[in-house]
Amino acid sequence: MKTDEMWKVSTGEGVKVAVIDTGVNPGTPSLKGQVLAGEVPERLAYKATEDYESHGTTMAELIAGTGAGGGLKGLAPGAKIVPYRIELRGLEKSEAEKAPEVAEVIRAVADSDVKIISMSFTGNREDEETLKAIKYAHSKGKLMIAGTGNDAEKSNLIGYPAAYPYVVGVAATDESGKVAKFSEHGNYVDLAAPGLDMPGWCDKTFRSYCDQGGTSAATALTSAAAALIWSAHPDWTANQVLASLIDTAGRDWARDDPSTYLGYGLIRPRKVLENKDFDPGPANTDPLARENAIGLLDESGNPVTASPSPSPDPSKETETSDGGDQGDRASAVASDTDTSGNTTLWVVLGAAAAALVIGGGAFAVIRSRRSA
Repeated sequence: MKTDEMWKVSTGEGVKVAVIDTGVNPGTPSLKGQVLAGEVPERLAYKATEDYESHGTTMAELIAGTGAGGGLKGLAPGAKIVPYRIELRGLEKSEAEKAPEVAEVIRAVADSDVKIISMSFTGNREDEETLKAIKYAHSKGKLMIAGTGNDAEKSNLIGYPAAYPYVVGVAATDESGKVAKFSEHGNYVDLAAPGLDMPGWCDKTFRSYCDQGGTSAATALTSAAAALIWSAHPDWTANQVLASLIDTAGRDWARDDPSTYLGYGLIRPRKVLENKDFDPGPANTDPLARENAIGLLDESGNPVTASPSPSPDPSKETETSDGGDQGDRASAVASDTDTSGNTTLWVVLGAAAAALVIGGGAFAVIRSRRSA
C-alpha cells in the first residue's frame, strides 16, 4: 500500500464516509474530531454515537482513525465519519425498535453531501425497500461498499447488501493476498482487500484492541481507499473512483474476466494516486454495468431468484461481518508484480504496528470465473 507515500498525495481530506453499523463511539482517542454526529438527521440519530458492540467504531477507525493516543490509524486519516446505528445482531430487543431501518438511512445519506456509504454487515434476504433506496443513492452519485460475508465454509449464502446492484461487494484476503476461507463468494464479488489479523476493539467497553478479521475490515479499507482517491480528485464521479480502483486492482487474470472469489482483484489505491494523469474513464459510465445487467448467478452460472424478506426490517436477518477462520483457499501468483521494497499496509496501533504485507502484489485466487 505504501501509505506514507500515499499520504503525501492524499489523506482523504474533504471526503465524508457514512458508516452504517452498530454505532460509532466518537470518544476514542483515534476518533476525536473525526465523527460528524451532528450531520445525522434527528429522526435517525438515536444513539448513533453509542456503539453497542464496538464493531462500528472499529470500522470507523480503520477508515479515518488518526492514531492519536495509541489508537488505530486508518487508511484515510483525513476523512470524516458520519455515524448511523441500525439493528444488527447484538442489539437488545428493547432498543431494536428504536433503530432506524436500513432503507431509511441509505435515503438520508443519499440526500446529504456524504460521498461514500460503508456497510460492514450482511444478511441473506433481499428487501425491496432497501433495493429501492440503493438505486436512489446510486442516482444521487453515492459510492456504496459492503462486505460479502463470512459464512463461505458453512453455507455461502448470497450476502446483502453486497449482492444488490450498484453496491461494491468486497472479499477478504490474508496478509499474502490469498482469499480467506470464510469470505463468501459469487458473481457479486467486485474487489478484495486485507481482512485477516486486523486490530479492532474487543468489546463495547473500549478498553483494549484484539486481533480480528472478516469482510467487515476489508470493506472499511476499500471505503478508505475510495476516500483517498476522491480527495485527490474531487471532480471525479463515483463511477470514476470505482473504475480507477478496478483498473488498478492487483490480479493475474483478464480485466474482463473477474473472479468469483476476488472480483477484479486486490485494491491498490497508490496506483491511482501516484499517476497525476490517471484516466478514470467516462463520468457517467457504471463500471459494474455488466454485472448489474446480468444479475445474480449461482455457482453453475444459472440466474438466482432472490428470497424476499418476510419482514419490512431487513436488518433483522443481518449480522456484522466479523470473524471466520483464517486461512488460504488456493494459491497463484499475480503477473503484475511490484518489486519495489516497501509493499506494506500499516495500520498503526500505538507505538507498535500491525503490518499486513501485500507481498509484491502477489496473491492467490481460486480460478473460478463469472459466467456471462
